[in-house]
Amino acid sequence: MATPEATQVSSLPMPPTQYINLYTDENVRRGRAPRPPPANHENYSMFGNMFNADDTIIRPLEAQGIKRLYPQHFDRRRELKKLNHSLLVNFLDLIDLLVQCPDSPRRAEKVEDLSLLFIHIHHLLNEFRPHQARETLRVMMELQRRQRTETTLRFQKHLDKVQEILQHALQMLPDTSELDSSLAVSTDTMEVMDTLGLEQQATDPCCPRDRMMCNIIDEMTTSNNLY
Repeated sequence: MATPEATQVSSLPMPPTQYINLYTDENVRRGRAPRPPPANHENYSMFGNMFNADDTIIRPLEAQGIKRLYPQHFDRRRELKKLNHSLLVNFLDLIDLLVQCPDSPRRAEKVEDLSLLFIHIHHLLNEFRPHQARETLRVMMELQRRQRTETTLRFQKHLDKVQEILQHALQMLPDTSELDSSLAVSTDTMEVMDTLGLEQQATDPCCPRDRMMCNIIDEMTTSNNLY
């Protein structure tokens, strides 16, 4: 007798064919790719279970048809310890049943008890997810604030250094009054030299600079003749 072949069922549905065939790079570049499907605001099925879009993120156990093992108001840490202890005790009982009486009907009851304990443990852990998300966001914002503070301090340090260099350069510049007096003296000297030059040109047509160069050449010639 031929045994039926086991069919493998994927936990996730296959993607729609139109997105596989039409959602290409060329269609995306030309704007011809199909638009994504609209969001579902009603009931939908996922992993074989029906869900409502208006349900809370963490559904209560009663909404899932599961019996609650702890009261409405409780300490999560204490209840998690109690569930962990109960899980260990039921697991040891299951091993004892498998060793002493493998065909006992209590074996299925212990498996169901273990499944129920695991569901409650996961439910309690999932209730910490919003708190974990808030704490993760807080840590990320603290890190960003610290990075921005360090960047601001480094920028302020460089700004102070540049201001110090500029202040030192301004202190090295001469005083404005000294520049004005030096400029005035230079102007007076040039005027005197121009006046003397005009007077010498009036008495002597030779340029004073030409006469000076001639005197230097004459002195050099006389010195060479002496040697």
